[in-house]
Amino acid sequence: MRKALNHLKTCDPVLCGIIERVGPFRMEYGPPEFHSLAESILYQQLNGRAAETIFNRFTAVAGEPLTPQGILKLTDEQMRSVGLSKQKSSYLRDLATKTVSGLLDFSRLAEMADDEVIAHLTQVKGIGVWTAQMFLMFTLRRPDVLPTGDYGVQAAMKKHYRKRKLPKPQEMQKIAQKWAPYRSIACWYLWRSLDIKTL
Repeated sequence: MRKALNHLKTCDPVLCGIIERVGPFRMEYGPPEFHSLAESILYQQLNGRAAETIFNRFTAVAGEPLTPQGILKLTDEQMRSVGLSKQKSSYLRDLATKTVSGLLDFSRLAEMADDEVIAHLTQVKGIGVWTAQMFLMFTLRRPDVLPTGDYGVQAAMKKHYRKRKLPKPQEMQKIAQKWAPYRSIACWYLWRSLDIKTL
């Protein structure tokens, strides 16, 4: 980790300032499994507290950790009763069905390149590029992911790199080019920088 931080501090004075203010790198990683992906689908477009309540109710009926079998045994009524929308229920079922059939193979993800992982995961309804990138960063621990569709990263770049509006993907790639091969770590610092009052 020291190597990554030294690289980021020396290649970009703006990021160096952010790293100094935020302090030690403490990204929390999830286990690389079905449960993490099901959880990320459930959390989409919900605020933290509401998502957590629904997630806890869902795992109470489906079992924890979440498994394809645990999801597939639930009725529409059970899924509705915990607060899941019809659409989200269909996404979770699609994820479970594709995992059981072997179309989605978690055991192969570790050896796939980032682009291959994204292509593999986005076969599932409800998993877009952003969700796949979060899985790459937080579950597979890939060090060099730049989620250009992430609002937090956009907002932090706008603030710290003095942009008049949220930067477009091309502009973000240009700013982040020098951070490679540690763009995931740089993004974590950008997210954390928005929580710090002194900035």
